[in-house]
Amino acid sequence: MTTFIINHAPYGTEKPYNALRMVLALIRKKESVRIFLMDDGIFNAIKNQKNPNSHYNIEQLLTSLIECGCDVHT
Repeated sequence: MTTFIINHAPYGTEKPYNALRMVLALIRKKESVRIFLMDDGIFNAIKNQKNPNSHYNIEQLLTSLIECGCDVHT
């Protein structure tokens, strides 16, 4: 099992987005993955966030990962 700890806010840097993309790639390879959202990383779990300057949506990506069976902990 691979564990990711995300401790950055969802927008402002691409760190959480890149981590979640890596999680998605591992899940597609049938790997078992879990995510811990800590510190500012907990803000990735807030619903209905709007970021007009971004081409990606953290909420949609995180929701998709959960639906694929990824364990997410706050």
